[in-house]
Amino acid sequence: RLALIETLRAAAPWQRLRNGAAGTRRLRICPEDIRIRRYRARPGTTTIFAVDASGSAALHRLAEAKGAVELLLAECYARRDRVALIAFRGRAAEVLLPPTHALPGGGATPLAAALDAALIQVEAERRDGRTPLLVLLTDGRANVARDGTAGRSAGEADALAAARGLAAARITTLLVDTAPRAQPFARTLAEAMRARYLALPQADATGLSDAVALARAA
Repeated sequence: RLALIETLRAAAPWQRLRNGAAGTRRLRICPEDIRIRRYRARPGTTTIFAVDASGSAALHRLAEAKGAVELLLAECYARRDRVALIAFRGRAAEVLLPPTHALPGGGATPLAAALDAALIQVEAERRDGRTPLLVLLTDGRANVARDGTAGRSAGEADALAAARGLAAARITTLLVDTAPRAQPFARTLAEAMRARYLALPQADATGLSDAVALARAA
């Protein structure tokens, strides 16, 4: 856009010379006086929530995640940001865009499938020129392998492998441990992902939204 004030300042010292002996007060602006203000478009960001929808606390986690998503969405329009939601339970992970309806809770925890789905979403956002932030809400119990078979040992091994894939992709990640007591595997998983670890057993929408804002600003 034309920077009017800067253009006038550039032209002002030359007015007497340009008007010559006639002494007119006509403003004369030459091409070399023109000043342009250039705006750099800030790439949008996408906050991806991967929410553990398994176990007895699933409904609480989902409710607070939905509340945090709604708070973030209220701020997203002006910044051209986006929010995505992945819920995982049973033997699979489901991507919901936008997250506008309630989800079923309970069942097993396919954590590896959730991280694989998150990586796919992250890569898609990067191809669109956006900066992704992954927020993982879980109680740290992985008991379903990538192939859908049940078992804690295989589930944790596959989850760690998926976590290392996210780390290799250099994704800014926040792992929110929602268990009543902090889980050792959740910390191990956060280290494998190179994620910031946050124990938030009484997570509410406002606290979660604030944590996401801090992670996004870091």
